[in-house]
Amino acid sequence: MKNVRLIRHGESAANAGEPTRDHASIPLTAKGLEQARIVAQSITSAPGLILASPFLRAQATALATTALYPDAAFETWPIHEFTYLAPARCVDTTLVQRRGWVDDYWQRSDPAFSDGEGAESFIDLVTRVRAFLKRLAEHSASDIVVFSHGQVMNTVRWLLEKRPQVIDGEAMLDWREYEIANHIPNCQGFSLSRHTDGRGWALGH
Repeated sequence: MKNVRLIRHGESAANAGEPTRDHASIPLTAKGLEQARIVAQSITSAPGLILASPFLRAQATALATTALYPDAAFETWPIHEFTYLAPARCVDTTLVQRRGWVDDYWQRSDPAFSDGEGAESFIDLVTRVRAFLKRLAEHSASDIVVFSHGQVMNTVRWLLEKRPQVIDGEAMLDWREYEIANHIPNCQGFSLSRHTDGRGWALGH
């Protein structure tokens, strides 16, 4: 049996309403660091593998757990947050300032649309998360802890619960509704399990 625990990063400067330079280098707040420490303490046995997104806030959250279990394997995988707004125009902006751009993106409802250099399309996100699930299934470790981001984690759940056959505008809007309804708080998450007989992933709490 393979068991995977997925955890959203701790509170970041952006979550706290502060302006940020870019998506990848957003730091944790003091509250986020404390949340990371509490999560690490909740892991009562050494994982076979600890994974983190390359984004700073996920790496910093994982650090508390890697410090507690220094002999556990640690790897960085491309499970970073969905970057659907072009990073260049988001420099030194807050979540409130980006709200209009966010609304415009989702109203467009075009899964192939890219906002500019460094931005992903919705299809890119789904492809990346599917590749993550495949890589997880193929990895030899049986107990895995993953530090990632809310929208990526909700894409995992959405794919497993909804099992969309086509990634079109309707699927994109369904994902958006699902993500809003199932917001994942900082340092919260859910688990996955998979039998070795290949029956697929099962979602836990």
